[in-house]
Amino acid sequence: MKKKIVLMTACMFFAFLSTASCEEPGKKPQPYDIKQQSIERPAPDFTLKDLSGTAHLLSEYRGKTVLLNFTTTWCPYCKKDIPNLKKMYDTYKDQGFELIAIYIQESDKKVASFAEHYELPYTVLLDPDGSVAQTYGVRGVPTKVLIDKNGTILCWACRTLDVMLQKEFGKGD
Repeated sequence: MKKKIVLMTACMFFAFLSTASCEEPGKKPQPYDIKQQSIERPAPDFTLKDLSGTAHLLSEYRGKTVLLNFTTTWCPYCKKDIPNLKKMYDTYKDQGFELIAIYIQESDKKVASFAEHYELPYTVLLDPDGSVAQTYGVRGVPTKVLIDKNGTILCWACRTLDVMLQKEFGKGD
């Protein structure tokens, strides 16, 4: 009986929290708009170095659809996703698609060994201090950010990436 009361109290508390608003009194609460929060905004520009020390500026990829894949060498999900990324890259690379893997707070030697082992065909960049990942709001890996030819974020933490790429390259609806 005591567990039931605690459970009911917790449910009522969370129900209250979900209806509570942090808006000013008398001001109509605004609904959460994911479109305004995470997509259809200009992608923040950055400069990162690749494994050979060459600097890459995101804005240099204008005119191409770019997928930023924030990742690490130790992440099991990231490793499991590599065959999908390779297939995606092979499918769209000749149509103006760039896939850029950004390794967060990893040594160049470790990433170079990893990239060679997995035979990564796409661009590999290093974010040694994690500042670019922080700018893009990365809270876990892998995090994918799709950017259109005009430098606008189409999706962040993309769940329907295949569908979005098909639409972007004229193979969808």
